[in-house]
Order: sequence, then structure tokens, then C-alpha cells
Amino acid sequence: MEISLPRNLMSDDEWSLFEYFILAIRARNGRKPTNHRLVLDGIFWIARTGSPWRDLPEEFGKWSSVYRQFRRWTLAGLWEDILEALNQSGAVPNALQMIDSTVIRAHHQAAGGKRGTPRQGFGRSRGGFTTKIHLRVNAHGLPMRTDITPGQTSDYLGFDLVMSDNLPEPKVLLADRGYDADRIRKNMNERDILTQIPMRKTRKMRVGVDHGLYRLRNLVERCFNKLKNARRVATRYDKTAESYLGFIDITSIRLWVRHLST
Repeated sequence: MEISLPRNLMSDDEWSLFEYFILAIRARNGRKPTNHRLVLDGIFWIARTGSPWRDLPEEFGKWSSVYRQFRRWTLAGLWEDILEALNQSGAVPNALQMIDSTVIRAHHQAAGGKRGTPRQGFGRSRGGFTTKIHLRVNAHGLPMRTDITPGQTSDYLGFDLVMSDNLPEPKVLLADRGYDADRIRKNMNERDILTQIPMRKTRKMRVGVDHGLYRLRNLVERCFNKLKNARRVATRYDKTAESYLGFIDITSIRLWVRHLST
């Protein structure tokens, strides 16, 4: 008996968004383009199931062709371009933003990438062989920027990666006490951003927090939970930092599309 495969196919609205950016980066010369919509569905299937590329169902095309297209789009910065356009669209309020990080366990087959494990975002933490995802979200809990570092990296470094000033600036930034540093508070004050960060026990200069406002920080925790519904994000199987970030950004974009469509 033939079993139908769950495909989680794109809607027409979702495809129209991806198609616009795909056509913008596609080279004018070269071979005739493949069915990019089917290729994207195959990439989404890999992201959702966490399966190896070789296990991609034949209905999506040859696995190696889908993989090569994924790498081409990833290295061309397609996912970052789409995410930046969504952030700059003004479709969602940006006055309130949150940052946080989470540690992801890496599969043993993810080791062995070129240039060494630290450059590919691998490290050793209490969780073992891990990668840390740094995330910045807006007031609706939608991802604005993501980046990865080795699992043992401090949140201070992650702050610098996700809080660069080419995105819409918040009026208020929420973060946990892992970001309680004089340097971070000074940086935010210079950018006229109100921070709501609980104090570390070792802090001598006491700083208050609006606890009613701080409760909204659960939005970034909920965003992590949604991202981890994609098994290719919840466990790292990719050897290269670019590919793993690609899956994180793809999942982030789909959260945006789902939110805007409703």
C-alpha cells in the first residue's frame, strides 16, 4: 500500500514572497531554472523532519540537486535578504524588542567541517558538543536577527552579533540577567534605548526593573519553542555554520509568513 507523504506545502502567498527574491538573485545567463517551488518544498521538508538529505522523497526531485540549490541560495544570502526585508517592512511594531540565547546539541555527524569546529559554531559546554543560537525578536515574538556561536560563548558576545544598528531600533529592550553588563547598558543608553535587565547578585550599583514589562520577555522564549518545531533547528546536523543558519532563517521567515497571513 502506498503511503502519502506529509509535505507541508507552501501556500500561494508564501510562494509569491520567496519567488520575488529568488528571481532577484537568479543569474540572467545559465541553464534553464528548475521548479524552484518544488525545490523549496523539499528544503522545507528537510527543515521540518530533520532527515538526512539522502532521505529526501523522490517527489521533490533528486536530493543532490535540491541540496546544491539550497547551498547556492544560502551562500548568496537569500534568506538574510528576505528576513531583512520583512523587518524593514514596518508590518510589525518594533518599539519593544527582546534578546536571548539557547544552546543546541549538535549531532556527532555534524563534526568534521572545514576550518575547524570553532569557526563553524561548535564548542563544548555543559550540554556537550553544542552550538548557541542568539536571537532578537520584536513585540510580536517574530525573529529579527539570528546568529550562532560555539556553545560555551557568553551572551555578551551574542549581544554584539544581534544588536547591530542596521535594523529598526527598539525603544525598550528586554533581556535576562545574562546580559547585565555595564558595557551593554552604556551602549543602549547611547542609543537612547531603555533596558529592562535584572541585576546580577554581584552588581554593586543597583538598577531597578519594571516587572510588569519584563514579563513580556516570554515572547522570545516562545519564539525559540516555535523555531525548535523544525527538527533541523532543534538538533544541529549541519557541518557548516552557513547551512545551519540557513535553516534557522528559513524557519524564521515561515513564522513571519504565518503571522502575517493570519
